Amino acid sequence: MNMLRTGTRSALAWLGSLGLAAVLALPTWPAQARLRDHLTGGDTVPDAALTTRITAPGDQDFTLQHGGLTRRYHVHVPPGYKPEQATPLVLAFHGGGGNMDIQANDRYYGQISKADQWGYVVVFPNGYSRLPGGKLATWNAGACCGAARDKDIDDVGFVRALLVRLKQQLNVDPARVFATGISNGGMISYRLACEMADSFTAIAAVAGTDNTLSCAPSRPVSVLHIHARDDERVLFNGGAGSQATQMTDFVSVPRNMAKWASLNGCQPEPKHVLEVPGAYCEAYSGCRGGAQVKLCVTETGGHSWPGGRKPLGGAQGSNAISATDLIGDFFMKR
Repeated sequence: MNMLRTGTRSALAWLGSLGLAAVLALPTWPAQARLRDHLTGGDTVPDAALTTRITAPGDQDFTLQHGGLTRRYHVHVPPGYKPEQATPLVLAFHGGGGNMDIQANDRYYGQISKADQWGYVVVFPNGYSRLPGGKLATWNAGACCGAARDKDIDDVGFVRALLVRLKQQLNVDPARVFATGISNGGMISYRLACEMADSFTAIAAVAGTDNTLSCAPSRPVSVLHIHARDDERVLFNGGAGSQATQMTDFVSVPRNMAKWASLNGCQPEPKHVLEVPGAYCEAYSGCRGGAQVKLCVTETGGHSWPGGRKPLGGAQGSNAISATDLIGDFFMKR
């Protein structure tokens, strides 16, 4: 449910629901001009006039207009949230063909439980879908995936507008904003690191490499990548896996890690930092600005979230490590 109800709020509050991109395109009537000033750095319009603040723990669904589309997102606020205290924010992106409800389902990914444990807000955006309910959605991550890529959906612009909205709704710590996702959701996280490095401190991708068409981050962004060596869709050593006609020729994990070690100015050779039966992690040192680049590999598990459950059933992923635990720890140490 969108908390802004047209007809019961002022026209100014209704304009706030449009998001930054839409507001900038409005005529320069006095009220709209003041709203533009606020969203672009001015301070002439109070937050309360823009959108309803979230002040209590719980779960809510919202919509946001961007690029001529109605986009959806789910917000989970942890029990310990205090409106007067700046709080870390994690955006969690679903895989291709999924939706925000699947990614927010704790039995599959455990991300709500982890947010409650660490005390951060987690938001689950919905990708582009032809269906009214938002199912079978994809993200435009560059070379992948599906209808979002083919229609050149402005997902980066959507995330920019979403962050503007979330900073109106919540007390977000701007220095601790993170992105994570599985498969296509991991790929859009990489695109955000490339194009919105000013907004994200770190990203974590599971079973989805960087398949951006161009990448020039404005500052170092810490990267955690988690991948199974036997992934049958996003192949560890690159190339087209199963369902290739809907996907792309994926970048290999070794090339992915070398790219981000170079972008962040790290030492070229990583060092092992974890070794457990069925999995290991290695990290690159000496990165600029205190950034970190880290890779965790499971020997088995296929195209899955280690330690989680597959929404569509089938053979379960590796339990050698927990992606949810590793990601929560990686983010909250930044």
